[in-house]
Amino acid sequence: MGVTLVLWASAFVAIRHLGHEVTPGALSLGRLLIAALVLSALLARAPRNRFTRTEVVLLVCCGVAWFGIYNLALNDSERRIDAATAAMVVQVGPILIALLAGLFLGERLTGWLLLGMAVAFGGVVVIGVAMRGEGGSDLSGVLLALLAAATYAIGVVCQKVLLRRLSGLEVTCYACWIGALVCLPWAADLGDVVRHGSAETLLLVAYLGVFPTALAFSTWAYALRHTDAGKQSLTTFLVPVIAAGMAWVLLDEVPPPLAFAGGALCIAGVLLTRRKPRLPAAAA
Repeated sequence: MGVTLVLWASAFVAIRHLGHEVTPGALSLGRLLIAALVLSALLARAPRNRFTRTEVVLLVCCGVAWFGIYNLALNDSERRIDAATAAMVVQVGPILIALLAGLFLGERLTGWLLLGMAVAFGGVVVIGVAMRGEGGSDLSGVLLALLAAATYAIGVVCQKVLLRRLSGLEVTCYACWIGALVCLPWAADLGDVVRHGSAETLLLVAYLGVFPTALAFSTWAYALRHTDAGKQSLTTFLVPVIAAGMAWVLLDEVPPPLAFAGGALCIAGVLLTRRKPRLPAAAA
């Protein structure tokens, strides 16, 4: 999960840099195609399973929702609203995952989990307020970020069921190909980027495909196989904290003092979700 969080946080920095040079569809398609090719090369040497009909349906839902629509919605959202607001709205996703996991996967919503969720989300809100840019927010950008949060939640719940029998490499690889098919209408835009984009732009797209997508989604799937979906998703509240730190180091964007308080709340909230409820005392 540590690898996943750091690489996903780095993706926000890269997307922010590419946002006005590459269209949302081209960026999503390029990132997913590169990830799919890398994972396919690894999967060619790994054991594979035959999917059941139910698993095919779940895989299509995961690929379309989380890998396809999520990427398109998030990339377009960050062209309309500032990154801090987008990150704040997308963090509705972990809350939805915890609730859906409780309803459909039988995962227990403990008091510590609910308290940590509230504290961590409060920290994200504080970071969003502290780092809000001059551009403001429009309704369409907020709605796109909410769509990204909803599709993220649907994808993770579907993925958790798939990982009961399938490997993380299989699920991630096929979901990337499905997501790429969703983004295929923007193939012409991607062709323009390949022909006319700078070396820096192409390298950043390649980075997004190999590391925050192929590698980070695989490590996420591995970790998800060994823990509850709701509890694991809540650790992503740390992504805005890590992203702010990376932007400070790499882009010289010094976070305002209030952002540090929000980061502390996020960390405290995630730690609270990791606490286990006290077992009842044994009868004498």
